[in-house]
Amino acid sequence: MTVAMSRLRKFIAFCSALLMAFCLAAAAGETFIKLFLSDGTPITIELAVTPIERELGLMFRDRIEPDQGMLFVFETEDRSAFWMFNVKFPIDILWLDAHKRVVHIAAGVPPCPREPCPSYPPPTPALYVLELKSGQAAAHKIKVGDRLDFILPKPLK
Repeated sequence: MTVAMSRLRKFIAFCSALLMAFCLAAAAGETFIKLFLSDGTPITIELAVTPIERELGLMFRDRIEPDQGMLFVFETEDRSAFWMFNVKFPIDILWLDAHKRVVHIAAGVPPCPREPCPSYPPPTPALYVLELKSGQAAAHKIKVGDRLDFILPKPLK
């Protein structure tokens, strides 16, 4: 076999593995976007769009990095309460209205390894909820009224 043929086979194998990984991620329902915090810092956000994705959230994960988060997308604005059952680390929870403005922040929400767990509702309706590593809201000086920028993919699941 020639060197060129060997390289071509390796390239095809690499492309096949990459395509398979992409298909598996798509089948798992994982969608990631960039979100820009109010100070302009970009972070990678995993979307939680379906009822099952929103129910699981960050449960059972070992950690979240400072440049990561999860954005819960709801069909209508509501006072959606969150709890920390089976989440292993503290987080900041930010509720955003339809204009992507922060309407409430619960900072440093502790994990809850077993029930009963307290719930954390916002005082006003929100369309989106953003979960970040604990301390990130303060580190980026995010406050109520700030706008966060992101573009959702079309169509959502």
